[in-house]
Amino acid sequence: MSADSKETNHDLAGLDKESRQMVLETLHQVRDRLLPKEKILELDQQAEFPEEIIREMMGPDIGLQLLFIPEKYGGMGGGARDTCALTKEMAKICLGVATAFFAIHLGADPIIFAGTEEQKEKWLGKIAEGNSLVAYAVTEPDAGSNLAALKTKAEPVKDENGQITGYILNGSKQFISNGGYADFLTLLARTPEGPSFFMVEKGMEGFHPGKPEHKHGIRASNTAPLTLTNVFVPSENLLGGVPGKGLKQASMVFGHTRLMVASLGIGAGEAALDIVINYAKERVQFGSSLSEKQGYTHKFVVPNAVRLEAATAYTDEQATRLDAGEKDLQVEGSIAKYFGTETANKTADDAISALGGYGYMAEYEVEKIKRDVKITCIYEGTSEIQQSIISMFRWRTTVKSKGEFYELMAEEMDTINSSFSETGGAIYAMAARALNQMILFAHRHKLTKQQHIMFCLADMMTHVEVGLAMGRKAKRLLEQASPMAKKIVIMSRIFAREVANLVARNAIVIAMGSGLFDEQTVSELKKTIDYDGLVASCGGLIQDMDAVADILFGRA
Repeated sequence: MSADSKETNHDLAGLDKESRQMVLETLHQVRDRLLPKEKILELDQQAEFPEEIIREMMGPDIGLQLLFIPEKYGGMGGGARDTCALTKEMAKICLGVATAFFAIHLGADPIIFAGTEEQKEKWLGKIAEGNSLVAYAVTEPDAGSNLAALKTKAEPVKDENGQITGYILNGSKQFISNGGYADFLTLLARTPEGPSFFMVEKGMEGFHPGKPEHKHGIRASNTAPLTLTNVFVPSENLLGGVPGKGLKQASMVFGHTRLMVASLGIGAGEAALDIVINYAKERVQFGSSLSEKQGYTHKFVVPNAVRLEAATAYTDEQATRLDAGEKDLQVEGSIAKYFGTETANKTADDAISALGGYGYMAEYEVEKIKRDVKITCIYEGTSEIQQSIISMFRWRTTVKSKGEFYELMAEEMDTINSSFSETGGAIYAMAARALNQMILFAHRHKLTKQQHIMFCLADMMTHVEVGLAMGRKAKRLLEQASPMAKKIVIMSRIFAREVANLVARNAIVIAMGSGLFDEQTVSELKKTIDYDGLVASCGGLIQDMDAVADILFGRA
């Protein structure tokens, strides 16, 4: 079932558009009252965690955390689209504050997905009441993203009848958001049966949060190490009631939480881009505003605006699939996080250059956004971890399906192109088929053993799949005669050319960079993937970039 058809499905989980908008308007009121620009800059400069503000945002008068709590346990029952929308808008205000809220959601997710009914009522109820900050304690000093290397131990404690009454936890955690302030945590430790989640409460004997980390960015969030020394946790605090399920429980939430990290990045990127656009309208150089100069708009503005829209299209599509009940979207979550956060990081970096010397000054905010947004490429799995996940799983799926996986995507774009040729569907189809051939080529020649080649494939896979979401969105808006259609259609064409260019470039890197193939083999491969067609797809690019610049700067 395509994402397009799900858009009209009234059985989607979550709030209706009006209720979601009401929540976002509440957030905007919070920004104006509690988090104006001056306060945000102050929190950053002083590396201050605004505990009182966060708790007020969770209190009975605001209750933003209710969005992600199921109605059964006192919340609003928001879906993935709702939480991504709130996360993105909060990141536009301050990524540090947004990270604190994300940590609460992240800490709640294992309870939502894997807790017993009693655990959900107790712990989710505490969050809904608004008096509990939450943390997700998984990362360790030597394990990083490798959860299988977990060292924190949970030894069972038995009574005289041999029944387990609790567990003794020993170990340490690192880089835990909200770790120094959380009232309780979902913490991963290794039992004899394997990794398991436990509910650990502040004040338990032997549990000690460490000194807050002094960070490059997101300085308004709290990041702290944790130490556990003979911490007794009662058996009813074992999440799900069955030990050894922790890795499965952690993987259950990745498709959701990585979408949220993508939204964090996109929100920060959009905030930086907005600053750049406003600055360009006002800044005059050599007799005209920067917004009139292609060297400015076509380098710092249009490409980033296009990529942010593509990232949004993909993230929205996957959130819709989650709200429709799909479960196994781990690879999609990785694609969303990888593309969304790297796009945001590039946008913020370009924003500093776009403002020149002012971009380096704290008052103009873009240097803060750049420092903040980099972490989204790191936490919840680094970009390199995402590349590994994307390439490995999509390679296996392509080989198992004998190329049908990406061929079906190409055929879908052919169909879109037959009715809406202006969306770039033909280019997306060509890129998808070229990608298909490159995966099979790499498989036949055992190139998949080389990590750099797998990363090249991951970039191709990511751009093709994000591009298809952009093409679908352009088609949908045209069908709806939406006022947004013109902008998205032109942006889709621009992004399609970027996808084609990347696929062509990476294909040559794979074929020639490996040093294994002669000129004839490379020449035949170029014909197979229609290398010349991929390169030639750039026709009309500059005119389309001119048109997008006109839209962004209000000239069209």
